[in-house]
Amino acid sequence: MTEGFSGFGTTLNWDGEDIAELTSISGPDMSADVLDLTSHDSADSFREKIAGVRDGGQISIEGNFIPGDTAGQIAAVADFIAGSTKEVIITGPTAAAFTWTVDAFISAITFQHPYDDKLGFTATMTITGKPVLAVTASTGLTTPYFSISESAVIVPAAAGDVYEYVATVLTGITSVTVTPTATAGIITVDGNVVATGEASSAITLGAAGTVTEITIIVKETGKVAKTYTIWLARAAS
Repeated sequence: MTEGFSGFGTTLNWDGEDIAELTSISGPDMSADVLDLTSHDSADSFREKIAGVRDGGQISIEGNFIPGDTAGQIAAVADFIAGSTKEVIITGPTAAAFTWTVDAFISAITFQHPYDDKLGFTATMTITGKPVLAVTASTGLTTPYFSISESAVIVPAAAGDVYEYVATVLTGITSVTVTPTATAGIITVDGNVVATGEASSAITLGAAGTVTEITIIVKETGKVAKTYTIWLARAAS
């Protein structure tokens, strides 16, 4: 059986914000200068070569143009105009457990506005310095993993290696808290840092009959974060 992975779910984070609705992420396309050290003493008249200076290369992205993605796509345009270098993190799907972390500036950006097709954009990010590949996953949530206030019913049962859940609460519940547990790393709930075993701040739910997405992320230094998604349904009235 293959040990390959689907690329679906890969994200690119530019300066702390995921860029929305990407359809393709390529790179880093690293390369090295080739130094020819061939001499009259080279064995059997074959050239002798060594690697010279390495180049982190570029990252290329394309996706749907979303004018409302102010913290992602629109911020990237502003950084291009300013010539700013930012941290870029490519995160693979949870099952693949890898990240690429680089410093880069946007060296090209193009927007497409066809009359008979979708609005789109492409961008090229030129890397400065050494790309860092991390392939070790964070430990993630540990027993009892997480709980949700207000007697929420969680399916399946919480576990460290299960990454998506459906939870339900009664119609009258308008907010909940989440209490995560992890023995290592920094825990965030919907982007806010939460201490292990402590309740998060109140998470406001949508109207009765709607579903609210809640995200728990556990990240250890130098390791790939583990992300847990809870789809919390508030019963219809």
